[in-house]
Amino acid sequence: MTIKLSLNRLSKRFGELEVLSEISLAVDRGAFISLVGPSGCGKTTLLRIVAGLEPASSGAVLLDGRAVDAPGGNRGFVFQSDSLLPWRTVFDNAIIGPEIAGRTGAAQTDRIRHLLRLVGLEGFERYFPRQLSGGMRQRVNLARALAIDPDILLMDEPFSALDAQTREIMQTELMRIWEEGRKTVLFVTHQIDEAVFLSDRVLVLARRPGRIQETIDVALPRPRALAAKRTPEFTAYVDRIWRLIEDDVRASVIEEMREHGS
Repeated sequence: MTIKLSLNRLSKRFGELEVLSEISLAVDRGAFISLVGPSGCGKTTLLRIVAGLEPASSGAVLLDGRAVDAPGGNRGFVFQSDSLLPWRTVFDNAIIGPEIAGRTGAAQTDRIRHLLRLVGLEGFERYFPRQLSGGMRQRVNLARALAIDPDILLMDEPFSALDAQTREIMQTELMRIWEEGRKTVLFVTHQIDEAVFLSDRVLVLARRPGRIQETIDVALPRPRALAAKRTPEFTAYVDRIWRLIEDDVRASVIEEMREHGS
C-alpha cells in the first residue's frame, strides 16, 4: 500500500499545557482510521493540525510526502456542527468549495448533483438548511467536503448531534459512500462501536497529553451491515477498546467535575 499521510513525532502545546505528545502514524491510501480516547486527549487538535488549521509545536505532517503547514483543497473537513450557510440552498452550500476555487460551470454542476444523489439528497437541491433534519444537514456537510475532491477526509465527530437511530443510518451511508470512492479518512469519535464499525484501524489515544496508546486492526469483513454490531467478534473489539480507555475516561470525568466545582 502507498502511504498517504504521515505524522512524525507530532506534539502540541498551548502555553504550559501539553495537549499532544510525540504522535507518529502512517496511514495507507484509502484507509479508514478512527481516533478514540477520553475527553481532552487532543483528538480534535490532531485533526486540526492535519487540516492545517492549527500549527504543531514540533514534529511534521506529510501528505503524499509533502509538508502540511496551511489549509488546502487536498483535505476536506467535516465538522461536528453542520455549519451550513442558512441563506444558501442545499445545492449552493454544497458548491461553495469549487466556487471559492473558481471552478464553476456545467461539469461542476453535474458533479454536485451526483454528490447530492450519493448522499441521498436528490430532490432537495433547492431546500434551505432550516427545512432539513439534522441528519440531512450533515449529508449536505459531507457532500460539501467531497465537492473539492479531497485526497483525505477529516471528520470530527460528525454524527454526535444526531439521535441514535439517525446516527446508525448515517454510519451505513458513510460506509456506502466510502466504499464507492475509497477516500482516505481520519475520523474522530467518542463512540467505540462507531469506530469499530467504520474503521480499518482504531487508534486509542491516552489521556492528556494525547499519545497513541494502542492501535487496533479491525479484521471484520467488508462491506459491513449494522447486523455486524450484534456479532461476538464486534463485541470483542468494543470490549477490548473500552478496557484500554476506561480508567482514563473515569479520570477525565472526575477532573472535569473538579474543574467545574461539582
